[in-house]
Amino acid sequence: MTTNRPTQGWLGPLLLRLHFYAAILVGPFLLVSAASGTLYALSPQLEKAVYAHELTAPSDAAPLPLAAQVGAAQAHVGPEAQIAAVRPAPEPGDTTRVMYADDALGESETRAIFLDPATGEVRGDLTVYGTSGALPLRGWIDQLHRNLHLGDAGRLYSELSASWLGVIAVAGLGLWIRRARRARRRRDLLRPDLRARGYRRTLSLHSSAGIWVLLGALFLAATGITWSQYGGGNIGTVREALGFTTEAVDPRLPVADARGAADPAAGHDEHGEHDEQDGHEEHAEHAERAGHSTGTAGDAAADASSRTGPAAIDDVLAAGQAVNIDTGLVEILPPADEGSAWVVQEIQRSFPTEVDAVAVDGATLEVVDRTDFADQDLAAKLTRWGIDLHMGTMFGLANQIVLFLIASTLVLMILWGYRMWWQRRPTRGGGGPGRPPQRGALRRAPWWGVGLVLLVAAGIGAALPLLGASLAAFVLVDAVVGRLGPARPADRT
Repeated sequence: MTTNRPTQGWLGPLLLRLHFYAAILVGPFLLVSAASGTLYALSPQLEKAVYAHELTAPSDAAPLPLAAQVGAAQAHVGPEAQIAAVRPAPEPGDTTRVMYADDALGESETRAIFLDPATGEVRGDLTVYGTSGALPLRGWIDQLHRNLHLGDAGRLYSELSASWLGVIAVAGLGLWIRRARRARRRRDLLRPDLRARGYRRTLSLHSSAGIWVLLGALFLAATGITWSQYGGGNIGTVREALGFTTEAVDPRLPVADARGAADPAAGHDEHGEHDEQDGHEEHAEHAERAGHSTGTAGDAAADASSRTGPAAIDDVLAAGQAVNIDTGLVEILPPADEGSAWVVQEIQRSFPTEVDAVAVDGATLEVVDRTDFADQDLAAKLTRWGIDLHMGTMFGLANQIVLFLIASTLVLMILWGYRMWWQRRPTRGGGGPGRPPQRGALRRAPWWGVGLVLLVAAGIGAALPLLGASLAAFVLVDAVVGRLGPARPADRT
């Protein structure tokens, strides 16, 4: 005669054990991530205070032509320096940034020269990072949050933190629901019981704070994973397979074929690489047809050369503004080579999002490609908005305050969690940390419960390999400890 295993009382203990082990072992990573995230939420204001000289211009006179400002920056850095991008002053009182590539700098870093747009005076010379244009202080905090200043190896920490934050939050929600079903007054679980003492007081602080920041924690976990090495790569593969990708402006120039007609496909192989050829004559032909040159072929070539260099930057910006560039936060990228166009792109990440872009042929000032954020698919827009919310740029100061509150609350919750661990230690017969919740929950589960847990674990492991590997390691360590350590009665169930 066989007896059925009990089908009650297995999910709660399983969630408790998962929540406990994950929080204890991954807690240090979460603590660093949350603490550095708290700092990053404050970094824009810190940046403005620390770098006020570089970011502000004392003169309120009319700005010089952008080409003249670039010339002043070039005189400061030397003629051999290669311009990577130019950001005109977005508002009166702001400085213009001329950014240069530098092999001595790290990935996504450039050397930025800050200029008074009215006088061309150099106000600063700093390293900036990424599209956000983070200055050294904010860049240092960002790298701490992203990879602990350890490069790609350090990114494993942030992926582990983001992945497990979601698991811990979901398990914590399950435990909160379990307590709420047993509570006499459920509203007491939404506020801490400050009359309690010891472990119960800490538990009340931990659980009540957790339910208020639950959605924020899940959002930070989900958006944080998109930057990760392994999980983020899988997400990108899925988005690409579904066609949910962000359309980028194509800077390749159309190349004239043998009949003189423009063939957009010519000069580019199936991988999108440019053919190696001299494009000066082609630029001259475009310029003469467009009316930018008169007289000899030499004059046409000289005019074409001027329009592919920094002298063309004012006309290129005006061409973009005539199409879809209508915000002050603009970045101008010079041609990467003779087969490429200038790119003028909006970089306003606050709402309403302005990230339209155009590619402009410097020789003819014709727009050869454009992208409009309004035309992107919903998935691309959600990705853009998710990143901007995570970074605190979507709604400015209000966004930063919310992120600060969520991140600082997570710091407190982690500390309260460790305090509960210590408060649960045996008070007689020696000290030491509190014991983990009892084993045996999964053995008490019905067949469908076991199958569901295994299916979810396999799915998570496939989508988030680092989370799956660490989960398997937790299970293995727990099994070894259970075999070698003294068994408690409940562990034999």
